[in-house]
Amino acid sequence: MDVLHTLIAIAVAILLIIRFRIDPVISLIISSIYLGLAAGVGLKGTADAITTGFGDIMAEVGLLIGFGVLIGALLQATGTFRDLVHLIAERVGNRLPYAMAAALSIIFPSIYVDVQVVLASPMARQAAPVIDKRRGLPWLAGSIAVGIFAGYVFVVPGLAAVAVAGLLDLPLGTYLIFGAPIGLGTALLVAFLFRQLLRTGYWDARTDIDESEIEHPDHPDHAAWEAIGTEGEQSAAGATTTATDEVPEKAARMPLLLRLTPILVPLVLIAVGAFTELFDVSTPVLAFLGNANIALFIGLLVAFVLARATLGTDHSGEAMTSGFRTTGEILLITGIGGSLGAVITETGLDKTLKGLFSADASAPILLSVLLSWFIAALLHFAIGSVSVGAITAAGIIAPVVSQIGVDPVVIALAIASGAMFALHVNSNFFWMFKTLLGLSTKGALKTLTMATSLGALVSLPLVLVVSVIA
Repeated sequence: MDVLHTLIAIAVAILLIIRFRIDPVISLIISSIYLGLAAGVGLKGTADAITTGFGDIMAEVGLLIGFGVLIGALLQATGTFRDLVHLIAERVGNRLPYAMAAALSIIFPSIYVDVQVVLASPMARQAAPVIDKRRGLPWLAGSIAVGIFAGYVFVVPGLAAVAVAGLLDLPLGTYLIFGAPIGLGTALLVAFLFRQLLRTGYWDARTDIDESEIEHPDHPDHAAWEAIGTEGEQSAAGATTTATDEVPEKAARMPLLLRLTPILVPLVLIAVGAFTELFDVSTPVLAFLGNANIALFIGLLVAFVLARATLGTDHSGEAMTSGFRTTGEILLITGIGGSLGAVITETGLDKTLKGLFSADASAPILLSVLLSWFIAALLHFAIGSVSVGAITAAGIIAPVVSQIGVDPVVIALAIASGAMFALHVNSNFFWMFKTLLGLSTKGALKTLTMATSLGALVSLPLVLVVSVIA
């Protein structure tokens, strides 16, 4: 019965979110309460599980998420991400889609996905006709999509990556070692595969581009294809125009490499700490500096000093305030993912799931990876949020991860892979992506949904490779 009640609880959460448009925070709490009461945990036991589950996950990832979001807010305010995007465009030319996919997956995960697409889309629309007059826009759109979400789920300090690692009690350094290569590899492979797909006639600009913003040469009014992005940049990306124009000259003059140190320094510290521990050469100082909380705080401190020096007290304070607002929402949904996991633990479902994960003794690793991937993919497809899907899946699987005989990093990566699958119309990001890139709904499905689906499928074999060596 615990399995049935858990399925009902998840279905209730999905129904509330999709059908009745109730916020995921409220929906997941309702589902947790139902599960606890229906499964016999009791009133007090359910309340205690929700509270302790929230507190436990906050102890694991609360500071990490907060520091990561604040770093991103400060770097956005100094124009760092904008300048990096333009530098990449100047240096790589027609290889821009690959460069964008790589940069978004490896360098940008410290900022929220909505901010990434706002920053990247104006340049994509301007560069599209230069790269390929007819297929440049969809190629760049697909590359941006997979780059953003491959980084989000696989690369620390991507918020979904941090949350999943925390829920499964996995050191961020370990996740970084295995996740970063998968994130980068997935982004580049999908960019290549998407390019081949476009060569088959998959893309039809007459139906896949929003007529209200961009007129294709085949349309009756025969607007020039070269005009692509002109009015869209003003209408869809107006928010970025204001943000970038207001960056003080002092910040713009600062060397880009120096402005990137708030991201690079924590990544280096975490990686060094992980490798020294892996090879048993760690010292107390290296362990302290390699601690993810300390490393990200050092990055935040560097970002704050740079922002204060170049933006002044008022502008840097505004950037921090913006980061605090975003942090609250992310922390709440992440913590409630931990609450659901704690209630599931109290129901005894861990024993049932342990049997399910061990059902095929001849291939326990393969079965566990596929089940983890499928649960995350199903939840994301139904709920419409990569982070909520990943967090919910991790909450379900966390109670049994230590008992199934598979390295937790493999399960975490499988969840991350599945959580990317088929981002579509029930996601707020889908509509932002569509508008910013001037696509029709069909065009957004052909780019964002297809690219994230390919990302989930391409990364799955890479996770299986990790399962052999981890």
